Amino acid sequence: MLKRVGLSRSNYYAQKKRSVSATKLKRQEIMSKIKEIWEESKHIYGAPKITMILRKNGFRISVKTVGNYMRNMGIKAHYVKPWTTTTRDSEYSDQLLNYLDEHFNPETPNTRWCIDTTYIPIRNGFAYLTSIMDLYSRKIIAWDLSDNLEVANVIPLIERAKRLRGITQPLIMHSDRGSQFTSDAYKAVTAEFKLSYSKKAYPWDNACIESFHALIKREWLNQFDIRSYQEARRLVFEYIEAFYNNVRIHSHCDYTSPKDFEDNYYDNQALIQVA
Repeated sequence: MLKRVGLSRSNYYAQKKRSVSATKLKRQEIMSKIKEIWEESKHIYGAPKITMILRKNGFRISVKTVGNYMRNMGIKAHYVKPWTTTTRDSEYSDQLLNYLDEHFNPETPNTRWCIDTTYIPIRNGFAYLTSIMDLYSRKIIAWDLSDNLEVANVIPLIERAKRLRGITQPLIMHSDRGSQFTSDAYKAVTAEFKLSYSKKAYPWDNACIESFHALIKREWLNQFDIRSYQEARRLVFEYIEAFYNNVRIHSHCDYTSPKDFEDNYYDNQALIQVA
C-alpha cells in the first residue's frame, strides 16, 4: 500500500509516532466547543454570541476567529430579519397618549411592560401569539396563543402576568393602538396601570416587543411547517420557556439570559439591604 501511494516505510512509522501539536489540540478543543454552543442554541447563535460564551469559559478568542472556525465547519446562525410593524389605529386615537416615549431601559423590573400580538402561519390558517415583556430584562413574563384576535384572550393573560409578578403598584403598560388594547375590557383589567400607546403610524415606540416577535419567527418558527394550533403552541412554549427566557443571551442583559439578568438585580438588592 505504501508503494502504491508513493510513501516510504520510515515516513509512515514516523508519522504514526508523531504526537498532535498543542496548537492543533487547542484548535480542535475550540472548534468542538463552538459546535457544542451552536447546537445548544438550536443553531441560533452566531459568532458574536458564541465568542462571548467562550470568553466567559476562559477562552481568549476574537469574533473574527470564531467566525472563521464556523465557516470552516460549515455552520452558521439563522439570519434575523429586521422587524416590521403590524400597528393598527383606533377611533379614539386622540385620547391615546404615549407615556413610554421610547424609554426602553428602566432601572428596575416591573416598571415598564409592553404587550403585542403577532400572527403565526399554520396549515389551516393562523394562530395569534400575544406576549407581555418586561423592558428591564426583555423577559417574556406571560404569553398566550389563540385562534382569534378577540380581547377575551388578552384579559386572562394580563391577570396571569400580574399574578406571576406580584404587582402591587402602578406601572406603564405600552401597546399599539389595536382594538384589543383600546377596548373597555382591556382598560378595566389594566385599571391600576398607566396605559401608553404608540403614536399613529410610528412603529418604533413598541420596537422591543415587535423585535421579539420577529425573533421567534426567524430564529425558530420559520424552520417548521406547522401543521396545527397544538404544534404551534408546543413550539412557542419550547422557544420562550426553554430557551429565550432562561438560556438565550442578550446584549441588553450584558450577555446573560433575561432570567439571570433579573436574578442578578434581586441578588444585588438583597446585598444592599444587608449592608
